[in-house]
Amino acid sequence: MDKRIYPQPIGTISSPEPVARQSFSDPKEAVNALQAIYERNTAFLREAFGHVIRTGESDRRYRAFYPEVSLSTSSFAQIDTRLAYGHVPAPGTYGTTITRPDLFRDYLTEQLGLLMRNHGVEVTVAESEMPIPLHFAFQKDAYVEGAAGNNLKRPLRDLFDVPDLNTMDDDIVNGTYEPLPGEPLPLAPFTAPRIDYSLHRLSHYTATDPEHFQNFVLFTNYQFYIDEFCAFAREAMASGGGGYEAFVEPGNIITRPGEKPPETALQRMPQMPAYHLKKSGHGGITMVNIGIGPSNAKTITDHIAVLRPHVWLMLGHCAGLRHTQALGDYVLAHAYVREDHVLDEDLPVWVPLPALAEVQVALQEAVAEVTGLSGYELKRIMRTGTVATIDNRNWELREQRGPVQRLSQSRAIALDMESATIAANGFRFRVPYGTLLCVSDKPLHGELKLPGMATDFYKRQVAQHLKIGIRAVEKLAAMPPERLHSRKLRSFSETAFQ
Repeated sequence: MDKRIYPQPIGTISSPEPVARQSFSDPKEAVNALQAIYERNTAFLREAFGHVIRTGESDRRYRAFYPEVSLSTSSFAQIDTRLAYGHVPAPGTYGTTITRPDLFRDYLTEQLGLLMRNHGVEVTVAESEMPIPLHFAFQKDAYVEGAAGNNLKRPLRDLFDVPDLNTMDDDIVNGTYEPLPGEPLPLAPFTAPRIDYSLHRLSHYTATDPEHFQNFVLFTNYQFYIDEFCAFAREAMASGGGGYEAFVEPGNIITRPGEKPPETALQRMPQMPAYHLKKSGHGGITMVNIGIGPSNAKTITDHIAVLRPHVWLMLGHCAGLRHTQALGDYVLAHAYVREDHVLDEDLPVWVPLPALAEVQVALQEAVAEVTGLSGYELKRIMRTGTVATIDNRNWELREQRGPVQRLSQSRAIALDMESATIAANGFRFRVPYGTLLCVSDKPLHGELKLPGMATDFYKRQVAQHLKIGIRAVEKLAAMPPERLHSRKLRSFSETAFQ
């Protein structure tokens, strides 16, 4: 699964002693073996870097490899076809490189256990032929002084492997990967370097470590929602947790049940700050303020996807497009018009984005429970329909006949700049998705909020909207993960890992 040509060593190459291949019938033992290889090889790179910095030696190249897990099967399995994952599509040899087994321990144990059960085979753990980039061998607490490179007599890339975009593409998950002759078929949607790249980007963009992210993710495009989420989380911590075990804010500031929120906060917020209301097994809620626009929406979902969450939902504001809508009404998206364009090369616009029944029902039930309305009365404040996402925030300032005609023909009822992007990346990455928006203005009908109206609107509607989102997540979290991960999101030939 490695298509790149590695740099030739300078004189000699130094690597850890090779590890013998091992077969396992117990998924926990297999993950332990993966972790042992990973920890040994990343420690080797860190120690080698320290040695080079101290001594200035540059007569060799240092290289260590990711662990890999593989399996072979010679027959089609009799599997539970209700499952969307946990089995390979045909006889053959399958493999994937692995990173951060500590972070993905539960996930790897589950995926390997399903494969062993469904195919009745052992899995093999070994070192791969894919080098670990030096940058990815350093963990979150590591800090390298800027002056550390002064002793280097050669460029760093002459002495160590560095991140290479040729090994960090999305060919597998996009369905465009073509293995070389004799190469194993992919077992997982992402390679280890691609995952490492995203883990580092997550820390950068959100100012929280990847291990804090939960399996149920809320995205928003307004800080008001984050303020309300923080108030909800702090109240939960103050009253004993309410089933949650910690609240994590940007800067990895942690509040536990019974504790007062720390008085310190980041002096400067990251681009897309993330907040985590944690439960055991990553069963809590992560909320991210993605800001405005499809570029941010794509960027953050590109990276959160490697954590394999169970669902992500968009909660935010939108423009209502129908005269029958009122400010504060809700829009439950069941289809999308994609005029955001940021995913056109990865997911063609002709690909439909299906509504996922479990997500749609959870959102509708949550609206009914929080508002106290049901049945025909619920239609007064919520419409289900098509949401259009556009990449031009000031689209209404241009000549409107073309856009308005397209919106009308598509039967769109709302327009925003993020929802279709998040749904499309959910479809692309096989992450269940959904959208519940709140109408905050009606530009086609001249209904814009005056300053006083805006303040009252946000105080009243954001609080209710967030309660609905949290209630929907609680409903989805009560479902078995295999029910959430729909077969609608799987293509003809899929990786076995969810």
